[in-house]
Amino acid sequence: MTAATDTEPTHHPVFQTLWCATDLGPHRPCGGTYQWYDADTLPPLDPARFDGGFGWLGGTGPLVPEPARHLNAVAAELADAGIVLPAEFIAFQTGADSARALDAVSATACWTDVSSPIPSPVEPGAFLVRFLRDQQDCVHWYLYLRPTGDAFVVASPLDLEDAPGWDEPATPVDWFGSIARCASSFEEFAYRFWVENRLWCALHGYGDETVDGELALYLAHYEQA
Repeated sequence: MTAATDTEPTHHPVFQTLWCATDLGPHRPCGGTYQWYDADTLPPLDPARFDGGFGWLGGTGPLVPEPARHLNAVAAELADAGIVLPAEFIAFQTGADSARALDAVSATACWTDVSSPIPSPVEPGAFLVRFLRDQQDCVHWYLYLRPTGDAFVVASPLDLEDAPGWDEPATPVDWFGSIARCASSFEEFAYRFWVENRLWCALHGYGDETVDGELALYLAHYEQA
């Protein structure tokens, strides 16, 4: 995991900016099940389309009670720390048409697993909420939350539920080298994951996916490179 860092205020930790994913056929090779790609090499996305409504997915659908109860408990625990769980994240994780949408398209059998709040191992007052994990725990994706209202997505090969608190004695683990920022918002992450995994299936001949529409537009970035 190596790349240039993103730009953040100096009083916040500065994370690597990397995207963890698999290949896109011959257009983007991968050295294994996953590879960490420099964010600057990815197709650019228009942030204006990410308004919390998940229109590209067809919306989130009606509320599902069971995940809603769990998210309410997570939100209440974060509220005690002065942190608000983003409405877009709650809508996605509790919607009948969206809650398992990432699981359904995952080419590597990733599955939704929303954790309780995890104290950040690198920043006082910040928390993480894991929402997706690889079937063999090769990588975990987390919502990173700050009391300032910042909320973005990070990825790590580590299960950070086992991480020490930021103020605990130093450990041999390089936490900064093991956490990468991969999306500026949850919806941005969900969209790129949704497109790339569907594209992988189309390129490898799995299911009924075809390289057209949004998938073709996304792939054009690599064909023109």
